[in-house]
Amino acid sequence: MSMTQATPPAKPAPNTQRGFLAWVERVGNLLPDPVMIFVWLIGFLMVLSVIGSALGWSASLPFSGEKPPSGAVLKDGILIFDATSLFTEDNLKRLIVDMPRTLTSFAPLGVVLVVMLGASVAERAGLFSALIRNSLRDLPRALLTPVVCLIGMMSHHASDAGYVVFIPLCGLVYAAAGRHPLVGIAAAFAAVSGGFAGNITPGQLDVLLFGFTQEAARIIDPTWTMNPLGNWWFILAIVVLFTPIIWFITDRILEPRLGPWTGNPDDDLKAELTKSAVTPDEKRGLAWAGLSALLVIAVFAALSLWPGFTPLIDESQKGTAQLQPFYQGLIAAFTLIFLLGGIAFGISVKSIRSSSDVVSMMNEGIRSLAPYMVFAFFAAHFIAMFSWSNLGPIAAINGAAALKELSLPAPFLLVCVQAFSSFLDLFIGSASAKWSAMAPVVVPMFMLLGISPEMTTAAYRMGDSYTNIATPLMSYFPLVLAFCRRWDKNVGVGTLLSMMLPFALAFMVAGMAMTAAWVYFDWPLGPGASVHYSLPGAK
Repeated sequence: MSMTQATPPAKPAPNTQRGFLAWVERVGNLLPDPVMIFVWLIGFLMVLSVIGSALGWSASLPFSGEKPPSGAVLKDGILIFDATSLFTEDNLKRLIVDMPRTLTSFAPLGVVLVVMLGASVAERAGLFSALIRNSLRDLPRALLTPVVCLIGMMSHHASDAGYVVFIPLCGLVYAAAGRHPLVGIAAAFAAVSGGFAGNITPGQLDVLLFGFTQEAARIIDPTWTMNPLGNWWFILAIVVLFTPIIWFITDRILEPRLGPWTGNPDDDLKAELTKSAVTPDEKRGLAWAGLSALLVIAVFAALSLWPGFTPLIDESQKGTAQLQPFYQGLIAAFTLIFLLGGIAFGISVKSIRSSSDVVSMMNEGIRSLAPYMVFAFFAAHFIAMFSWSNLGPIAAINGAAALKELSLPAPFLLVCVQAFSSFLDLFIGSASAKWSAMAPVVVPMFMLLGISPEMTTAAYRMGDSYTNIATPLMSYFPLVLAFCRRWDKNVGVGTLLSMMLPFALAFMVAGMAMTAAWVYFDWPLGPGASVHYSLPGAK
């Protein structure tokens, strides 16, 4: 049996839970697919645009620049946004004629496609799986949990491998160390899913979410360009904060509660534990993959630092603006690191024997994006139509004005965004789906309040993270439940939720405190990214 496949569990008994969690499960099951959510949002938006246009909804903003943003009229130094019906002749023409352009100009789509070309090779060649397995071998019993935390949060770079490889492997490793396997599964689930916003380095998720942020920020500032490193220090701090929390809850609360494990792995599980060993070929492949990553880093460093030849540095700018080409080039860097690392590893372990194997892996990776492509089509049109109607800037400007009147502190506002995103996460699992719907309002609104798009994105990411492990509607929750039932057939939804709730609640309290503290002390979020924002051209 493959380590990545769970034995099909027996059909669970009907859910007899009562209270809030049962209500969450019932309501969540009534929600349609995220694609259909956006179809309904587009329909609602079209009706709302007619109402807004008929009632004369508008918003204005002082502006001293020369070129007004799209959809705005500049009059006597004032930007004026008027609500526009999406049923006007121009908007209907734009919707029908520009439909292909609306999709292809959707920033997150191109980014995801490019990064996936490299990541699909690394994943299918076996590089991600070998990295995870190699990281857990021969660990001291007492250090299992903190290392599981670190690897679990870093596994986000490995896409689904964190769930389908790392979590069941942790159950095996804990059992081999004489510890309860469910403790290992819970710790891994908490790190991979509850710590979804944390990581040692930026990766695919940063690029994806900042793509939506860029689309939203350009409602107010058409020149704003995403920086994939814009949350680096923030996501690194999450790792530092969440690791001791997971360690304490796992070793001091959950493990004593479950008691000592006295069982033995069956023959299939013993075979999987043996298979988890990294072979000499895989070790050699990991070394070559590491060298290829260093090569990519060296090339990008040379293109940024070589005297007289710096295509990744904009010498015409000043300060951190000079680094903008470098930040944008990181998307290509991630792709090349995954691609060359996957090829180097694949050749070593013979999972890649010719160039056609590499092309086939890329094809499979792009094929796996089919659901995302469908989602992107509707999300792209929702965001574009939001802009055409001018409802986005109207909501942002008027909302910002109302919040200014209340004089609410910035930390409180960001914690509210965080709380709202965590509430939505109970029902809608997709991080990109939620952010694509929220960003067009909250990003420009907070920009007008002096809060940067990077800080708003960071607050959203934190809120989207910790409730992943507290809802049965999370897409991998049934898979993790199946992993648990391999060790204890009596584990149900309630059992798994009761194991994970202490992590979720601790993450929530710590995450809100961290977000508030970050704003209060005005710490940088990453290279060239700050908490506060000033609108160019504003008086």
